[in-house]
Amino acid sequence: MDKLETFSWDAAEHLETKEDIAAYLEAALEEGDSALIVAALGDIARSRGMTQIARETGLGRESLYKALSTEGNPEFATVLKVLKALGLRLQVVAA
Repeated sequence: MDKLETFSWDAAEHLETKEDIAAYLEAALEEGDSALIVAALGDIARSRGMTQIARETGLGRESLYKALSTEGNPEFATVLKVLKALGLRLQVVAA
């Protein structure tokens, strides 16, 4: 049997435009899983540069990595700061 070769895949490497980012975050929000949403925000922040996002939010880079990891549980204020730094905003629509 032939060995299957695998490669790591990082969503952050594929988020190039604001439209890509918005679609990615919207898909995570539609799933309704808070851990997935936080992880998606982390991917998006890494795609834009965590150091830059940290600077714009006034939060520590290491703190952001931790808060926006799959095990993270950021405060809502942190989420809002990250969204603002990314040039995004939340919008509510009737379900």
